[in-house]
Amino acid sequence: MTTGQHRATEPETGPEGDERLPTMAEQMAEQLGGWRGLVESSIPVVVFVLANVVGELRPAVIASVGVALLIAVVRLAQRRPVRHAVNGLFGVAIGAGIAWRTGDERDFYLPGILYGIGYGVALLISAAIRQPLVGWIWSVLVAKGRAEWRDDPRLVRTFTQLTVLWGVVWLAKVGVQAGLYLAHQDTLLGVARLALGYPPYALLLLITVWTVRRVTRETAPRPLPGA
Repeated sequence: MTTGQHRATEPETGPEGDERLPTMAEQMAEQLGGWRGLVESSIPVVVFVLANVVGELRPAVIASVGVALLIAVVRLAQRRPVRHAVNGLFGVAIGAGIAWRTGDERDFYLPGILYGIGYGVALLISAAIRQPLVGWIWSVLVAKGRAEWRDDPRLVRTFTQLTVLWGVVWLAKVGVQAGLYLAHQDTLLGVARLALGYPPYALLLLITVWTVRRVTRETAPRPLPGA
């Protein structure tokens, strides 16, 4: 990899154009929304599961949507980033709407299952055609839209392998939820939704950041002796 290619893989920072890859902690925090983002995105689902166990479907739907909406409003009032809150509200609202319409509490989780299947399949297809989604997502979130990693066979191979890993894990976790959905295990489905939500995502993100940083560091040009 040339010096220009290596630098283009990483975002530019600093007044002199020095380029620095965000630290692992910075990238993890950005994608997960920090501890607050983790908690806030899980609260509506927790509320639905608990309310549905102790009560009926419709109060549970109302409670979960109400909590998601309240979280989004609080973030707006505090002028904090609302991306995670809005995503959570959107997902909860769709699931709640379907469950309300069908009267079946397990349908609250159906959009997430379908989304997971689609996402997992898309990941594997992108890896098969040598256009790994993880690499393109990396370009958008970390490399400021640049995709010079496409010119480095080692990074292409790395992103392809990571994309396969993401796809397999995604399909595995959604497969568990789909099995519980078909078995009408509504409460267990809610527990699985929480347990298989952020923990696998955080682990995959950690592996991805660590792997790409290691490969990028190993392929960086070394200074000539005496330079």
